[in-house]
Amino acid sequence: MNSQNITLTSEEHSELSRRIRSATISQRDGRRARVILLAAQGHSRVDIARLIGFSLRSVTRWCQRFQELRLEGLIDKPGRGRPSSLPPEALSRVLEQVVQPRIGQPRWSCRSMASVAGISPASVQRIWAANDIKPHLTRTFKLSNNPHFEEKFWDVIGLYLDPPDKALVLCCDEKSQVQALERTQPGLPLGIGHIRTQSHDYVRHGTVTLFTALDYLQEHLISCIERQHRHQEWLEFLKKINRETPKHLQLHLIVDNYATHKHPTVKAWLEKHKRFHMHFTPTSSSWMNMVERFFRDITVYLREGSFSTVRELESSITTFLALRNAQPTRYVWNAKGEDILNKIQQAREAMASQA
Repeated sequence: MNSQNITLTSEEHSELSRRIRSATISQRDGRRARVILLAAQGHSRVDIARLIGFSLRSVTRWCQRFQELRLEGLIDKPGRGRPSSLPPEALSRVLEQVVQPRIGQPRWSCRSMASVAGISPASVQRIWAANDIKPHLTRTFKLSNNPHFEEKFWDVIGLYLDPPDKALVLCCDEKSQVQALERTQPGLPLGIGHIRTQSHDYVRHGTVTLFTALDYLQEHLISCIERQHRHQEWLEFLKKINRETPKHLQLHLIVDNYATHKHPTVKAWLEKHKRFHMHFTPTSSSWMNMVERFFRDITVYLREGSFSTVRELESSITTFLALRNAQPTRYVWNAKGEDILNKIQQAREAMASQA
């Protein structure tokens, strides 16, 4: 069977070319792909063997495999290759004991597991990687225990997915305990050949609370900075929202269940201002409020600063707010509600199985 007989479809040619250029596949697979491309270009088997560094027999075999099975023929059959030299009991221990840390250790490391299993740390790392085991990583979570979770979930998510007409959707919350931290020594700026430096210790000069309402559609921010965090400050913030939004529009506010949001004085004021509609996220579900995305951004911004007074901190926050309103960043809710609820249900079932 001659290599010159190989004819490629456009899809096969594209895939083989990708394999040659790819940095994520093995060199062996890339060389096999090049064999087929050269054969399709009319090169003889002898020339291909010389160019690739394969034996004439290997070139013939891979051309035949491709003609019989196409792209699937370039993949090694299951069971080929050198068998594992690891003792079966060591492999079993590495996989089974990883979920049971030793007393006095929070988790296994490659070195500690290797010393117990009697194999090298590199072997432990390969076994864990092959089975997608990552003992060094931890994800935080909190499932809401609200009995009306799904009802409140759709109430909030519905505002993102289908915003009401002639209304504003405002994601509101307060970022409390924003600290004015002053580094004890000035650091060196970033330069060629060295990284920026920053002292590890600092002096506290007080805190402020940042109240923010994020217009979900228009991306505009309404904010105020206060020294305290009480229902009086929250009420003043609501009044500011009332002043700075068009009077003919209804206002749908997404807020959490913090006590200041439900204070009797606040409720009495809301009763007199009918265009305010409050939508409370379920308990332990602050991730539903899109303003948390903005708070993450401003946290990263402030983390790099050094403030000798609270006023300096307030000035820096005001500058950041002005820049974001001048060049707004849109946070868009893309996740499907059904997918989120399915994941939450899976998490509940997993927790129940561990109880």
